[in-house]
Amino acid sequence: MRTGNPVLTDKSFNVTAVGAERMTIDGVVNKSAILLGLLLVSAYWVWDKFFDSLNYASVSGYMWVGIIGGLVAAVVTTFKPNIANITAPVYALLEGLALGGISAFLESRYPGIVIQAVSLTFAVFFSLLVAYRSGLIQVTENFKLMVVSATGGIFVVYMLSFVLGMFGINMPFIHEGGLFGIIFSLVVIAVAAMNLVLDFDFIESGVNKGAPKYMEWYASFGLMVTLVWLYIEILRLLSKMRR
Repeated sequence: MRTGNPVLTDKSFNVTAVGAERMTIDGVVNKSAILLGLLLVSAYWVWDKFFDSLNYASVSGYMWVGIIGGLVAAVVTTFKPNIANITAPVYALLEGLALGGISAFLESRYPGIVIQAVSLTFAVFFSLLVAYRSGLIQVTENFKLMVVSATGGIFVVYMLSFVLGMFGINMPFIHEGGLFGIIFSLVVIAVAAMNLVLDFDFIESGVNKGAPKYMEWYASFGLMVTLVWLYIEILRLLSKMRR
């Protein structure tokens, strides 16, 4: 079993509930809705604060708290899935701060871009969910290997870009609005979308293995991580196309 999402791995579900409630699909759906609601609340708070002043400095601090704090919460949740009922909501609130700031800034530059990105993100999510549940997409070992490899490659490119950026060197093309930059973003979006399919498969695997109830929070957190990535990449693509 493989998944490109470092949160949802086969090892994550290598545990069976004994004498306790077990993980269910409905439980994952309900907890995913809670996390999404928390993210939207904090994102809207930062969004509203930005448009009250139209000053990026007024929300940049909250945004960086969200980025750094969200990363810390994600790492803790990954290594301590049994406390995901606490850390996953914290992650959602912090990630909302980050997404609220990023979204508000891009919306001020490209009006209408956020509603487009949100609509496309959920359109991709529900389309892939239907395709997965109907059996139109088969999650084979080769499919998993392909998605994991592509995800790893993207991670390496982004890390290299980050390191080079610290020395004032910009990696060409991938952050630009030209044809190559747009194609790169489309490829990344496709890989992020395929990670959603792997997430669906691993959640179903957890349910079938009789994972304990707390894994519902952990699985919902994993889905949230992929959705956030997909949304950010769609935002990047739309901003490139608007330039």
